[in-house]
Amino acid sequence: MTESLARPMRPMPPMNADERTTLTGWLDFQRATLAMKCDGLTDEQLRSVSVPPSPMTLQGLVQHMAEVERNWFRRVLAGEDAPPIFDPRADPEGRDGGFELDENVTFAEARAIWQEEIAAARANCAARPLEHTSAFMGGEVSLRWIHTHMIGEYARHNGHADLLRERIDGLTGF
Repeated sequence: MTESLARPMRPMPPMNADERTTLTGWLDFQRATLAMKCDGLTDEQLRSVSVPPSPMTLQGLVQHMAEVERNWFRRVLAGEDAPPIFDPRADPEGRDGGFELDENVTFAEARAIWQEEIAAARANCAARPLEHTSAFMGGEVSLRWIHTHMIGEYARHNGHADLLRERIDGLTGF
């Protein structure tokens, strides 16, 4: 890595706050991390695969996280009938979709959709306490659990994004 590359900054989660503020802070930190992994790259770089045979790309990760945001915060939490965004053929409920790229979808479009899903998630969360539960897999899941799950989901995929970014231009660790 070249030392002249400036590392972007992201807001640090609060170190001494109530539970909701802490969970929201960590989720926003993870969201910002994925966005930062994509900053400064061309559309071609954002669509480049990691290492064959894996088809994983940074754009695919952003699209997938838009689908995941939609699934947990709109379908599960709010009970909305929200169809898959990027590939309705992959999973009729859109839970695991988004990784495949469509040549007609630019990164700017994918990122805007992801940001729209994040905005919808924030609105749906603001209207509910952490103890709020929603039906899920024959039981109930709390907003607290969804937040924790989403932090882990982003952290896992941010590890993938770090490897992708390192392969593209050597930038890691932010």
